[in-house]
Amino acid sequence: MEQVKGITVIFTGDGKGKTSAALGVVARSLGHGKKCKIIQFIKGRRRSGEHYLAERLAPDLEIVMSGKGFTWLADVSREDHETQAQEGIKLAEEAITSGRYAVVALDEILYALRSGLVKIEQVEKLIDLRPEGSHLVLTGRDAPQRLIDKADLVTNMQVIKHPKQAGIPAQKCMDY
Repeated sequence: MEQVKGITVIFTGDGKGKTSAALGVVARSLGHGKKCKIIQFIKGRRRSGEHYLAERLAPDLEIVMSGKGFTWLADVSREDHETQAQEGIKLAEEAITSGRYAVVALDEILYALRSGLVKIEQVEKLIDLRPEGSHLVLTGRDAPQRLIDKADLVTNMQVIKHPKQAGIPAQKCMDY
């Protein structure tokens, strides 16, 4: 049987595809019969395609929304955003240390970090907690060098061309 070392992956940059890439890692792991958990830090309450997929693939795929949406939305207080992000950190620590998941993906955790909702030391601790044989995926823009240095794989998504530039709004099945 092949020994799995496990790696920490960061998908960052201003281009589209960070969450999609994380979902690809999760899909591959599920294909090998493994369990995965995704914790979404910013996405808010709108359900997207991956949530419907998780319903179909439960209990092998779990998705938890631990965010109140984008931080610039006026209807949510900064305190509520911080509370939700800190709850996400707790859930992430539990998932990472539980030994139940081959992949734990922390979607938009880098945005939560950039927005000051979580501290870099908290994210570093999550990376340090990853047990041998499991994978940890972090997504979001502006990965700081300290996290890049701790990761095993970092991919920077770069915008070359985007439908938004042509006035095309986010598309169901492609963007959510």
